[in-house]
Amino acid sequence: MKRRVVVTGLGLVTPLGTGVDKTWEGLLAGRSGIGPITRFEAADSEVRIAGEVRDFQVEDFIDKKTAKHLEHFVQYAVAAAKMALDDAGLAITPDNETRVGVVTGCGLGGLPTIERYHQVLMERGAKKITPFFIPMVIPNMGAGQISIIFKLKGPNLSVTTACAAGTHAVGEAYHSILRGDCEAAITGGSESVICPMAVGGFHAMKALSTRNDEPEKASRPFDRDRDGFVIGEGAGILLLEELERAKARGARIYAEVTGCGLSGDGYHIAAPPEDGEGAVRCMRMALERAGLKPADIDYINAHGTSTPLNDQGETLAIKAVFGEHAYKLAVSSTKSMTGHLLGGAGGIEAVFTALAIHHQTAPPTINLDNPDPACDLDYVPRVARRMPIRVAISNSFGFGGTNAVLVMQRYEG
Repeated sequence: MKRRVVVTGLGLVTPLGTGVDKTWEGLLAGRSGIGPITRFEAADSEVRIAGEVRDFQVEDFIDKKTAKHLEHFVQYAVAAAKMALDDAGLAITPDNETRVGVVTGCGLGGLPTIERYHQVLMERGAKKITPFFIPMVIPNMGAGQISIIFKLKGPNLSVTTACAAGTHAVGEAYHSILRGDCEAAITGGSESVICPMAVGGFHAMKALSTRNDEPEKASRPFDRDRDGFVIGEGAGILLLEELERAKARGARIYAEVTGCGLSGDGYHIAAPPEDGEGAVRCMRMALERAGLKPADIDYINAHGTSTPLNDQGETLAIKAVFGEHAYKLAVSSTKSMTGHLLGGAGGIEAVFTALAIHHQTAPPTINLDNPDPACDLDYVPRVARRMPIRVAISNSFGFGGTNAVLVMQRYEG
């Protein structure tokens, strides 16, 4: 009998708030988490807005001694993992610890710490670099610290595929359970690089919005007046479990993971092909692996970055895959409210997709005031929508031309 994989626990740290309920309520209310940058002095920067996590209290999740040596992206990942484990009611014991894995995604890791200690190196010399420097900055330390803190001794992996990392991580965790490598897995993505080097670097690529005077309106996917994405931070973590194990312990099931796709564009370091050909193959693979037809899909959580190239390319890709059904789908970009969490985006958006299925509600795309004529699908403008959602997909596309798509379905026994 083929193994099946379900979602039984969720955790979120986002610009809309710490905790699943707070973030989900913010999404459904169409509230923006974008505001002025406070992490560094940005007054002289051409980009002065970001999606910062503003209510996170690390001591609620990690003891102060440990937290002192963890970068924000690791703190967020650990906190969201604790939420997911608590939400699922899964106790880790000597009897199951070797059968619970960790697979997380991250894009840039500890860039703020690299920035800080480069200055220390230049001003005070190498002897003043903390011995915790390397463990603080390496991108796999989100998974590593989750494993250490919660005593999870199954597979321990980290995926670094730019903005597709969180979705790739969930896909790999799904496959790990299908293969029998583990019975459950903590998975998702985290990122926190709101620092001068990251903001300056993305701005140099002309990727970021400069709508500094209206931060809440800056992220506007599929809108004619979009001018770039808004950088965000946070973590989204899911607990995946093998179905029979979850049922045996009476776990609540949010959704079932039934497929994933991955592909490469082979085209450009940052821009997608104009026709979205790589995304097309990725979505088709995900549907095929899930045993579904295009007409089976009800909702898409789009990559929807608010950049001119991505939004148009993703729209064309959806049309190529779904044909006439593309106009019957609900498609929304939650990045309009959270900003773009880079390697953490796929993590929070996988959580949003599971919640959309669980609550039978599609989150909105806010700031869609003047739809781009080239983006003519149903993007659930401005207001959340109660609707039947049996099957949903979540899209993530990253620099380097890497693509990931996740399929989730309503659990029906």
